[in-house]
Amino acid sequence: MEINQLITLVHVAELGSISKAADRLNIVQPALSRQIRLLEEELGVPLFERHGRGVAITPAGQQAVDHAVRVLAEIDSLRRAVEEGRSSFRGMVRIGATPTVAELMTVPLMVQIKKDHPDLAVRFSSAFTGYLVDWMTRGELDVMISYDPVSTRSLRVRPVLMESLFLIGPPGVLNVEQPVRFRDLADQPLVLPSPRHGLRAIFDQCARVAGITFTQVIEADSFASMIDLTRAGFGATILPVAPIHKPLAAGELSCAPLVDPAPERKLALCYSADRPVSPAARYVGELFIRLTEEGVRSGIWKGTLL
Repeated sequence: MEINQLITLVHVAELGSISKAADRLNIVQPALSRQIRLLEEELGVPLFERHGRGVAITPAGQQAVDHAVRVLAEIDSLRRAVEEGRSSFRGMVRIGATPTVAELMTVPLMVQIKKDHPDLAVRFSSAFTGYLVDWMTRGELDVMISYDPVSTRSLRVRPVLMESLFLIGPPGVLNVEQPVRFRDLADQPLVLPSPRHGLRAIFDQCARVAGITFTQVIEADSFASMIDLTRAGFGATILPVAPIHKPLAAGELSCAPLVDPAPERKLALCYSADRPVSPAARYVGELFIRLTEEGVRSGIWKGTLL
């Protein structure tokens, strides 16, 4: 009996499908089926009943799953105890973040990680939330930092910040002391993400509340493109101010709060609910929360800590 067989058993039981478990664990289906078959042969009992829609766990299989969960928890506890006894983490931690978070946090995270744990290798990935969730589910990320993720059985979500979104314009156009009513955006040229982007859903909802529709929109799904188009005068955009605080301070862009309604979004730290969270991943998560709190206290990050 091997640890991988126990992990496979738990996932097949949870999903009720060998093919779905194979996708989640990134294992080819025949290899996963073989693990289950070998485990059944070793235990001498059928663990699942096969049917057209997948598999159903047997009473003996449920007993095996209950024991497997306890065994895997003990193994994880042992691993954490050994790793936490080290003065410095080793191995690799894989961090995924949305583009605006990556723009702001990649360097501060890296500076502190290398200071605290110089032997820890780091892999950063930046993408929209949907891609990050898929990568986390496939086991390709250890830590995920994203906006408004949907909590599922396979994802642990820890809210960190309710972030305020501001109207961003070319130099000298907007004043941070003079809020803009959302309904006043109806006839303004705007640079906004496309409807498939989570930010656009927030803006469209605010527009419905304000009783308007956007009439002059250039769509851009790249953070850099949105900033470049705004700076060049093609229209205002709506973004958090934290990742652009330097060009704002330098007068390269201008900003104003939006009101009636005020758009905002929830920033969250996420781990997989299907796999143990390594001490290194937990450390990165806590470090991110600490850096976020510092950003809010300094005024760089506008929002309310959760």
